[in-house]
Amino acid sequence: MYKVKIAKSEYSILPQDGGFSVDGKMVTPDFIEIRKGKFHILNDHRSYTAEVISFDKDSKTFTIRVNSNQYVVDVKDRFDDLLMKLGIDAGAGKKVNDIKAPMPGMVLNVMVESGQEIKKGDALVVLEAMKMENILKSPADGIVRKIHVTKGDKVEKNQVMVNLD
Repeated sequence: MYKVKIAKSEYSILPQDGGFSVDGKMVTPDFIEIRKGKFHILNDHRSYTAEVISFDKDSKTFTIRVNSNQYVVDVKDRFDDLLMKLGIDAGAGKKVNDIKAPMPGMVLNVMVESGQEIKKGDALVVLEAMKMENILKSPADGIVRKIHVTKGDKVEKNQVMVNLD
């Protein structure tokens, strides 16, 4: 299931054979890709021209044009919902200076040192939680300012483990 937000409206979309369900109503459009990113759509005896203008993979946001009207479409799946319930997505739109434990667990490895320069996506800490190893990565380029945990430490949810600059 997907949750799609367009302006102030939100829809639940569930793919099904031959189409999809939008808020419980079955929709079976006919569409053809005219060229890469541009489509012609027929639905309920109405014709639409749709074009994907841009896509931001990190935020799962599309900017599309449908019949000369432009829309920003925010798409979330069940995994995004789960991450939000766990509190892992908190602060997604702002600079993150503190790397916090997303859930209670034990530190298996600290992979950085104070003063170390890091790039977005670099592994910082390996946390064992719920019998799974979770690698916490840097959300942006920066420098490790301070490390608050060591190998073997037990941490609680939202406990600060690493400070970044």
